Amino acid sequence: MQDPERHGEESMTIIAGTAAAKVSMRASLLAARGGMSAEERAVAARSMRDALLTRPEVEMAGSIAAYVSLPGEPDTRGLLFALWKRGSYVLLPRLLPGGDLDWATYEGPDSLAAGPYGLLEPVSGPRGVRAVEAADVVIVPSLAVDRTGMRLGRGGGSYDRALARVGPQILTVGMVYDSELLDEVPADPHDQPLRAAVTPSGGFTRFA
Repeated sequence: MQDPERHGEESMTIIAGTAAAKVSMRASLLAARGGMSAEERAVAARSMRDALLTRPEVEMAGSIAAYVSLPGEPDTRGLLFALWKRGSYVLLPRLLPGGDLDWATYEGPDSLAAGPYGLLEPVSGPRGVRAVEAADVVIVPSLAVDRTGMRLGRGGGSYDRALARVGPQILTVGMVYDSELLDEVPADPHDQPLRAAVTPSGGFTRFA
């Protein structure tokens, strides 16, 4: 019979190792993003926008949960504007004090205001943390995604909570640069996998 105490120590060692691997990978990925030129970012954003806008699942979606990109991330502003202009109901996150995500409606570029940590958030009334459950597609910020759909985020856990509320048939998509679609990313049991990723050169890749 396995010693419960020893098993607990081994589990803690594994968790600590995964956490360290995530920290190291995040630093490397963020450094690489910082080295990209403005033109490289703009070209990548247009490619990903077009790949998503022409996906049948996105074209037919009545409600799409997305996000406003931070500096260095694949730029989502053009995507958000295009979705809104063609009549999609777009939900964007609002970060709550405990780290969970509330959601509110995107009503064009002028409907955003500064939020915590440099985020831009919608100014419309909050819809609640469970509003994401009604989305037909969820577009998720990611530092990296592997080919099983596991995602590396920034470490706050906000999107793992949100994704845990999303049904198994809903398309969840990570937007990453070409070099960020990896064979494997370190993952913990609570990490929520994505069902697809989009990259500038490879376009849309579905995992499951």
